[in-house]
Amino acid sequence: MSTDIGSRRSERASQVVDAAARLFGAGVMSHSGHANLSGRLDRETFLLTTSGAVRDLRPGDLATVDLEGTVLDGALAPENAEIVAMHGAVYRARDEVGAVIHTHSPSATAFALAHRSLPCRMESLLRFGQAEEIPVVAWGPRGSDVSVRGIAEALERHRTTAAVLLANHGLLAFGADPVATAQLVVAIEESAEAELAATAIGGAADFPAGALAAVRASMAKARGRQDG
Repeated sequence: MSTDIGSRRSERASQVVDAAARLFGAGVMSHSGHANLSGRLDRETFLLTTSGAVRDLRPGDLATVDLEGTVLDGALAPENAEIVAMHGAVYRARDEVGAVIHTHSPSATAFALAHRSLPCRMESLLRFGQAEEIPVVAWGPRGSDVSVRGIAEALERHRTTAAVLLANHGLLAFGADPVATAQLVVAIEESAEAELAATAIGGAADFPAGALAAVRASMAKARGRQDG
C-alpha cells in the first residue's frame, strides 16, 4: 500500500469512527446499536464496517471493498457481506457521495415500517439541502437484488434526496463525508420524532414556498460575515 493510499485510508477510517461515535452520542441509535457505515476511498473502493455491531468502533473494524463486492483488505462478517451492494448502489449513482450510513433509528424506522415517506417540515433538513420528502424503497430481502434495484431506482427518481427509507427495515442516508452524513442521520431522526409528536396536536405544517432558497441565503450571509 502506497503512502498516499495508506494516508487516505487512515483519514477516512478516522472519520467513520468519529461518525459512529456521534450517532451514539446523539442517542439516535436503536436498542441493539445496529448500523453499518462506509466511507468512499476513490471511485471504485470504499471502507465498510466489518459487522453490524458499531458501538466503540475502531479503525481496525473496517474492511476495504470495491463496487463489485470484492474484499480487498480485512474480512466482513456474513451479515455485512450481504450489504456491500446496498452501499455500492449509492456510490454508483452519486459521484459526489463520500459516505453512506444505514441505521435502525427508531422514529425514522417507524416511517419505514408504515411505508410512509418522511415529509420535509423541519428546518434542519433544509440546512442539509433536503427539501423533498424522504422516499420509501419497496421491501426486498436485506442486500438482495430486489432491494438494491429498489434503492438505485429511488435515487434515479429522486435526484435531490440525501436519504431513503427502506420499507420494513430502516434508514439509508448519504453525504459528502462520514461526519456530515452522521449529522444528517441525527437531523432525520429528530425530524421523524417531531413529525410523530406533531400528530398529537393536529399534524405538522408545510414550509412556505421558497423556504430552501431562504435558508441557503441566510447560511451564505452568515458565512460571508465570518469570512469578512
